[in-house]
Amino acid sequence: MVHIYKLPNSPGRRDFIKKAITLPLAMHGLASGMATAQSNFKKIATEEAFVTQEIADEWDKIIAAGAPGEPGFRMMGDTILKPSPGTEVIHKRLIDLGAGRIKDMDASGIDMQVISITSPGVQVLEGTLAHELSVHANDYLAAAVKKYPLRFTGLAAIAPQQPKLAAIELDRAVSLLGLKGAIINSHTKDEYLDDRKFWPILEAANALKVPIYLHPRTPSPSMIKPYLDYGLYFAGWGFAVETSLHALRLIMSGVFDQFPDLIIILGHMGEGIPFYLQRIDNRYLLQFKIGAVKEMRKLPSEYFKDNFVITTSGVAQQSSLQLSLEELGADRILYAADYPYESVDESVKFIDEAKTSDSDKHKIYHGNAERLFSL
Repeated sequence: MVHIYKLPNSPGRRDFIKKAITLPLAMHGLASGMATAQSNFKKIATEEAFVTQEIADEWDKIIAAGAPGEPGFRMMGDTILKPSPGTEVIHKRLIDLGAGRIKDMDASGIDMQVISITSPGVQVLEGTLAHELSVHANDYLAAAVKKYPLRFTGLAAIAPQQPKLAAIELDRAVSLLGLKGAIINSHTKDEYLDDRKFWPILEAANALKVPIYLHPRTPSPSMIKPYLDYGLYFAGWGFAVETSLHALRLIMSGVFDQFPDLIIILGHMGEGIPFYLQRIDNRYLLQFKIGAVKEMRKLPSEYFKDNFVITTSGVAQQSSLQLSLEELGADRILYAADYPYESVDESVKFIDEAKTSDSDKHKIYHGNAERLFSL
C-alpha cells in the first residue's frame, strides 16, 4: 500500500513521493531496474518474520468478530492487514520458508535469517489454542531450519497466556528442536513480563542461556486510546512506545537481579531507549531520593547495557547508529532487515555506508549474532 501525503510543491515533495512509491515496491521485490545491495560482509539478519497459515486463519476469525479486547489489532485489521495486492504479497512471503525466501535472500546478499513468528503471533488467541499453535509453528520452523541449516535458524513462538506451558515449550524448542531463543510480541492481554506469573518463562530463558526477542505490537488496551488517531498506533510511533515501556518495566521491576544472565533483544535501534539513557538514570536517582521508587543494585542504564542487545531493524538513520555505537558499543548491536516488511537493500546499504570500522561492521553483520545464538 502506498500513501502519498500532501506536501508543498517542491523538489523535496517530489523526492518524498518518489521514495514513497519506490520503497514499497522494492520491499515486495516488484520494482524493476533497481540496484541490488551487495557487500563483502557475511550477513545474518536477526528479525525476519514468518507466520503459519493456521495462525493467520485464527487472526482472520478474531478480526471478523471485531477483535474484542484488542483495539490495536482491530485497527490493524481495518488498515494494515486489510486484504489488498500489497498484503497478499506480504502474506505469501511470510508463509514461505523455502525457495522463494532463499531467492529473496540471495538477491540482497543475506547469508542467514533468524526467523520468528510475526506480530502479534499467538498472543491474541485463547490460551490453549495459542499454546497448541505455538507448538505447531515451532515444529514447522524447525523443519525448515533442518532443511536449510546454512540459511535459516529461528526463535520459538510461545504463548505467555499459559506461562508454565510456555516455559516447557521454550525448553523443548531449544533443547530438542534446536531453536535459538524465543520471541514475545510485547504485551499479552494487557499484561507484561515483569508480572511474576510470567517469570517461569524468564527463568527458562535464563537457565537455557538463550535470548528473548521483545518484539513490538500495538499499544496495550489500557494505553492505546490516544494512539488510535493519525496512525500513531502503528510502527511509526506506537510500536516503539509500547515496547520501550515493556523493556523499562522489566528493568525497574528487578527482573535482572533475579535472572542476571537473561538477555532481551530489542529491535528498531533499541526502540528509542539508547537516546534516553542519561535522562532515565537522572530521573531514577531523583525518584529514589524522594522515595518514589525502590533502590536497585545498578542504574537503569547499566541493566540496559548488561542485559539488552539491540538490532538495526527498520532504522536507516546514521545518527541513530552512531549514538547506539557510542552508548552501547558494537558488541551489542545486531543487523536485522525486518523481512518482508522493509527494504532489505536499504538496510544493507545503511550498514555498508556507516562511518565505523570494518571490525564493527563484522560484529554487527554476523559476529554478534553468531555469539548470541551459538551459531
